[in-house]
Amino acid sequence: MNDFAFLVGSWTIVNRQLKTLFVGSTDWHVYPSTSTCQPILDGIGNMEEIVFPDTGSRGMTLRLFDTDRKQWSLYWANSRTGVLYPPVVGTFTDGRGDFYGDDTHDGKPIRAHFIWSEITPTSARWEQEFSLDEGLTWETNWVMEFTRA
Repeated sequence: MNDFAFLVGSWTIVNRQLKTLFVGSTDWHVYPSTSTCQPILDGIGNMEEIVFPDTGSRGMTLRLFDTDRKQWSLYWANSRTGVLYPPVVGTFTDGRGDFYGDDTHDGKPIRAHFIWSEITPTSARWEQEFSLDEGLTWETNWVMEFTRA
């Protein structure tokens, strides 16, 4: 239930986001952001808001721990669409969090995978990868390197 306790507080982030998905591109957009994360519901969840100054947009992640299933559900929304996207669900094992879910990209069904790794008191890494073939192959398309502010 305390898996995401490391994330509470303020962070500076370096983002690397693939410019074009599913074409074998190696062209990345690199840009800064900041985030603040706070616990909610007596610690069985947290809410993080991310500010992207280059685009003038914001994002929000809502994380909730299902006490019966012993799994986290992670929900994403942003100020561009106002849509709460389907969750990715998973757990932490040996300091690494793996979360999977179904979504769409350009109208096509995809599998999404979020990875939390390299977690220390002052840093962490988040990665997003998508699959068009139900998880047989994956393409990493967004990496965030967090540093404690």
